[in-house]
Amino acid sequence: MDRAGATLRPARPEDVEFLFHVFVHSRASALALLASGDPAHDALLRMQFAAQDRAYRTQFPDARFDVIECGGTPIGRLAVDRREHAIHVVDVALLPEHRGRGIATSLLRALIAEAAADGQAVTLRVGRDSPARSLYRRLGFATVSEDAVYAAMAWRQPKIAS
Repeated sequence: MDRAGATLRPARPEDVEFLFHVFVHSRASALALLASGDPAHDALLRMQFAAQDRAYRTQFPDARFDVIECGGTPIGRLAVDRREHAIHVVDVALLPEHRGRGIATSLLRALIAEAAADGQAVTLRVGRDSPARSLYRRLGFATVSEDAVYAAMAWRQPKIAS
């Protein structure tokens, strides 16, 4: 798949350090309070990364976990679980220097087009205070439910008035 110059390829075991790097950068604001460079800090981040990966793979055993590349260089990750009635975006994250270039927008539009062709919805969960929420709204996602931390959002094909 080529979207805004980006391609997807399945994540491989040798991608773990890159994926850890993306994990850390996707949570930079939440982790800013922790002292970086400290071995205990690194160990904590690695435990959180491993726990997230385990949780995703347990909760979404049929999901596809991809590395996003641009010109053959890894720049992010995308995990998608294709369900019977919806395409669920488990996670999408880009390194900071690749944000704001339309890459995530293009990848999400491709998933929306796929869902529309199959009469499905696209669903995801996002932090309530995440700046990505405005991107999802621009693409037509609506908030379905919220808790203290996350918002569940969904894109559904507009119904044609009869």
